[in-house]
Amino acid sequence: MKDKHPDDAGVSRRQVNQALGIGLASAALPGHAIARIGEKQAMTHELKTGGDRGYLRIATEEAFATREQVDVYLRMIREGSADKGMVSLWGFYATSPSERATHILERLLDLGERRIADMDATGIDKAILALTSPGVQPMLDLDEAKRIARNANDLLAERCQAYPARFYGMGTLAVQDPEWSAAEIRRGARDLGFKGVQINSHTQGQYLDDQKFDPIFKALVDMDQPLYIHPATPPDSMIAPMLESGLDGAIFGFGVETGMHLLRLITIGIFDKYPSLQIMVGHMGEALPYWLYRLDYMHQAGVRSKRYERMKPLKKTIADYLRSNVLVTNSGVAWEPAIKFCQQVMGEDRVMYAMDYPYEYEASEVRAMDGMDMSHATKKKFFQTNAERWFKL
Repeated sequence: MKDKHPDDAGVSRRQVNQALGIGLASAALPGHAIARIGEKQAMTHELKTGGDRGYLRIATEEAFATREQVDVYLRMIREGSADKGMVSLWGFYATSPSERATHILERLLDLGERRIADMDATGIDKAILALTSPGVQPMLDLDEAKRIARNANDLLAERCQAYPARFYGMGTLAVQDPEWSAAEIRRGARDLGFKGVQINSHTQGQYLDDQKFDPIFKALVDMDQPLYIHPATPPDSMIAPMLESGLDGAIFGFGVETGMHLLRLITIGIFDKYPSLQIMVGHMGEALPYWLYRLDYMHQAGVRSKRYERMKPLKKTIADYLRSNVLVTNSGVAWEPAIKFCQQVMGEDRVMYAMDYPYEYEASEVRAMDGMDMSHATKKKFFQTNAERWFKL
């Protein structure tokens, strides 16, 4: 069976993993090929015990879509009201006949047996689900955006109730209306059983460090819920050189834009204002842990120099905030050296497992993560107990 991502121009996932020094315990198997392996009794036992592993695998950044959401994206692209990032991203995933696009869209729209089968095939015990990027944040009709967000939240809550041992939800927001979003955070926590909120980075080029978005943070703190900042394609103001080189999406642009968003929040003092707030980012921290020494040095130099009116002294260093208020998942980065480095600089209690389904769906990566050279206690934190703690499962 092939061990290849569709559209990878002949470069297999096995070749990539071998180049990076990642071991493969098995080939990547599509969900439909082994969807029904095992009886329900065996699966129930596995979920309770983690099987021979001694831990559950909880995937913490897993995407879904609604048909209503995708149809609006397509309409915006046709009408010319979509930004360049949406045209690039959803002009492909919602219309391309390629194997990768059809594979992903089919799985995004499934919140039932197909998704469960894929989880079983790769050994994912539980998944924390959120509406796929960019959510409703680019939508220009505010009433439409709020309706689609609310419908998506209701659908997700219903599917989590249908599969209570397998699915958990993070709510989505129409960030364009901060007061409505604050109310939806409270509804999600109190009525829908959600475990957090996901915002897909910028909202029409605006970032959450703007004071007008403060009701969102207040509601998060009041409800004691984490915020997951998921990538979006960069706004038109910064996308041009990435788009022309094919680097605007997950390969590079996502991480650059989202890492900048988190850094804007840290340096504006969001954690001084809300010390209990926890913000999560995926993809091994969108590069910030690896730039941490320089970020700290240059931030402190900038504060001392008073070069920027916006840059004021903070109560802690950037490194300290990463160790007290930021959480990282390894979504899309099944690479042991990066995971262990992040555990070293942020603390092993702050790094969690994610697959990034269905955009990255590889059974071989799950097996490789099981084989990481770390203690059983640390590995259990990574796969299971950190997610249980921070999402309050």
